[in-house]
Amino acid sequence: MTARTEQEGRPSRERLGRLLLDAGALSPDWAPAFHAVPRAEFLPDVMWPHDMATGRNVSVDKARDPEAWRMHAESDAPIVTQWDDGEHDGTAPGKSFSSSSSMPSLVFSMLADLDVHEGQRVLEIGTGTGWNAALLAHRLGARNVVTVEVDGAVAAAGREALERFGLPVEVVHGDGFHGCPERAMYDRVIATCGLRTIPFAWVEQTTPGGLILVPWGTYYGPAEATARLRVAEDGRNATGPFTRPVAFMRMRAQRLVRARHDAYVTPGAMDDADTSSTTISEAEFCGAGSFDAVEFALGLRMPGVTHVADRKRDGRRPVWFYGLTDRSWAVVVFRDDRGEAKVYQSGPRRLWDEAESAYRWWAGNGRPGVERFGLTVTTDGHTAWLDDPGNIVTS
Repeated sequence: MTARTEQEGRPSRERLGRLLLDAGALSPDWAPAFHAVPRAEFLPDVMWPHDMATGRNVSVDKARDPEAWRMHAESDAPIVTQWDDGEHDGTAPGKSFSSSSSMPSLVFSMLADLDVHEGQRVLEIGTGTGWNAALLAHRLGARNVVTVEVDGAVAAAGREALERFGLPVEVVHGDGFHGCPERAMYDRVIATCGLRTIPFAWVEQTTPGGLILVPWGTYYGPAEATARLRVAEDGRNATGPFTRPVAFMRMRAQRLVRARHDAYVTPGAMDDADTSSTTISEAEFCGAGSFDAVEFALGLRMPGVTHVADRKRDGRRPVWFYGLTDRSWAVVVFRDDRGEAKVYQSGPRRLWDEAESAYRWWAGNGRPGVERFGLTVTTDGHTAWLDDPGNIVTS
């Protein structure tokens, strides 16, 4: 099958390995683990590969179409393995994906950032299919890897897959927000879910000089980046830069729950709102999507705010802002046929004024990418910075 799929130009594990090496995602020291631990061994028989171009998922059943199943398993694409926190039935996609196998290029890029060495102990937050833990166990030994999974069914499936493959990593069913103090200390901590608050417990359970790698973002939107935090020698903080933009399912305890739109914008609210206009264009403000640094940067400058960009219709695109601690709201309406966008805002906070100020701050600092930002975690919470830990990002 390998020879035939390569001749037909279809994905195969060997071809994927070459592509990852050529792209720099798979470093030479992780190549043996890639070849020894196939992702396919950790995937369920029914899965839903995600098309990054269309944003859609398709159902693939190994029993019905083993060739298609293998093709997707050996591609560089994320694969949904659970919907709706396990409440989903059938083979059609569910409403909201709740567990997945990340695209291999991201998996190995993060493992390279983790910088593990022989003899080190690793705590993984988010077992998922078990593949990431298996890769770590192949490199470090199963006894040196502990993985925590909040979903009981996912934890059981991951444990079974690891044991079946011969890498019996300890899988703990529990809330990874608390780490795993019973097995501490760890030299490395890696999270495979997105966080908005990083628990200091992870710092306390990491040896001085150790690393914590975590996808982090704000409630402003889905934009995230991996923070590579080194624990101080005195253990009182962990700090470091962001390495790359990413997109992960959010830790379940940190999913955003906000009031409905009509709880903010009540009948007649648009008529009573303060109005103004802006010369910032849609392209400038919205960027190129969730991986664009502008959304990430605005979130750092606008704590306690979330936003929703509506789809463009007939050349008109509203972008809404909602306060998470009060009922402040704003909307900027971009139109292709106008050089200025109209703004409406209401409530104790002038959310568009904050958004415009944050955008101009970002532009005034040279439109920095996520790699110029960093994060420091202490017992008091987290602090974002630009270029240097002393240059705090404040609103």
